[in-house]
Amino acid sequence: MGNFLDARTSQNISTSNATGIPVTTTPALFGTLGLNTTGAGPNLRVQFTATVGISSLATIAVPITISIFRGVGPDAVLVYRATELPIALGAVGALNRRIITVTGADYQPPNPGFLIYQAFVNTEGGVAVAPTRTGPESFNASAYSD
Repeated sequence: MGNFLDARTSQNISTSNATGIPVTTTPALFGTLGLNTTGAGPNLRVQFTATVGISSLATIAVPITISIFRGVGPDAVLVYRATELPIALGAVGALNRRIITVTGADYQPPNPGFLIYQAFVNTEGGVAVAPTRTGPESFNASAYSD
């Protein structure tokens, strides 16, 4: 068991409207957080969990990808990516909903004393049938070291 350093939560409430935000092939930011890693010993590690709720009035027939990056902008490093494949066909005209949760870790990242992580969601091509981000959306991370 390691020494706890810091934990943060990024809760996105912008998807609380009834129509949601369209999910496209362009990654969309849904969570940003920073962790204080000052005083970390060897074997620094960050554990994270991200959740996105996706809805559609038709079948959600495209893979949905969640990506976690360390840092921001063009120098950000992809540390985790998971794609959930389409679910079985749902009833046309009924609300089809997916809650996608991923859990991962960034083992031995560089330690500048403060690490920033960002979570993104997008579709992976296919025929998008109006999937939208309707929530919940949350991103949690904790930092530990030996």
